[in-house]
Amino acid sequence: MDAGISVQWITVQENGSDQRLDNYLVRHLKGVPKTHIYRIIRSGEVRVNKGRASADTRLQVGDVLRLPPVRVSERAADKAQAMSEQARAVPAKQFDILFEDAYFLAIDKPAGVAVHGGSGVSFGVIEQLRMARPQAEFLELVHRLDRETSGILLVAKKRSALKHLQTQFRDRATGKTYLALVLGRWPSNKKVLDKPLHKYLLDNDSGQGEGERRVKVVSKDDPDGMPSLTLVKVHTTSPVGAPQPYTLLEVTIKTGRTHQIRVHLASEGMPIAGDDKYGDFERNRALARAPGEMQLKRMFLHAWRLQCDHPSTGQRMELHAALPAELAQFLQTALPQAQVLGPAPAPSFTTPISNPRPDVPRGAAHAHDPA
Repeated sequence: MDAGISVQWITVQENGSDQRLDNYLVRHLKGVPKTHIYRIIRSGEVRVNKGRASADTRLQVGDVLRLPPVRVSERAADKAQAMSEQARAVPAKQFDILFEDAYFLAIDKPAGVAVHGGSGVSFGVIEQLRMARPQAEFLELVHRLDRETSGILLVAKKRSALKHLQTQFRDRATGKTYLALVLGRWPSNKKVLDKPLHKYLLDNDSGQGEGERRVKVVSKDDPDGMPSLTLVKVHTTSPVGAPQPYTLLEVTIKTGRTHQIRVHLASEGMPIAGDDKYGDFERNRALARAPGEMQLKRMFLHAWRLQCDHPSTGQRMELHAALPAELAQFLQTALPQAQVLGPAPAPSFTTPISNPRPDVPRGAAHAHDPA
């Protein structure tokens, strides 16, 4: 083990506010074993505002921490160096910004890009965004989108905003509406899909490790089934008798299960066009090989509209992301009677019943509104 540096003095910033002392130190002292962190807290070597503190002490902005000299294992140091080298290989990238202020930003994620690294993907949106914004103190994903799904993705710029927005997602206080083009004529009276879902892993062909993740509909009494609710509204459908009918759906999810929309729609016999996991694989191949504007090489699923309360002002916000060019172009050919949804409108706001942060004036969320 190599000796660390001498005594450190750290002032807690906004992104550390309301964190437990032990969790804060685990994040700050990378490579230091947790057992050692708890030992220096119990012994009083860690001081908060010159006084002893327990592991569950909640930190506040401006608190001053004294940290004793610590030692980092060679293995941890080697891992940190490897991760640093890997980070340098992540290409910086800016994404189309739908909204941004001091608390969070909403980007229009392109299809084919993972939201974060892992599961065979070395990096994703959040890693690229951090590389493009090296001065940013805090950037964290609020929620996730499938790799092949495009559209609205929220990224928090403050820990308080992350917690507030994630609570809204968890409590189903957000409104998330997707545009999906399915194969077939969806009946207009089928508006609610209330089907439990079960997540499982495919067998790995190599016989080593776990296979790909999949989801299936299960019965109401299945102990492994997770309640899943999807609301469906027909936007436009092909006329009766069309040889290859399509329906453009507005899909609102009330639960956020893995692959929920894809599995629910496919379970009705009308999968999403281009879905490579739950779709009609023969039709997908034909669409990918089709000429010109009749070609579709991706899944037609787009996170189109999102409603949430601003994490500081409490104002109700509505964000939109217009259909990407490749989807809008295909829609004009596959479903010409559909009105192609044009440029996304500017974020809209409604006044909340009460202002949760009276120190922040209403309308503060407009400060960096790109519109």
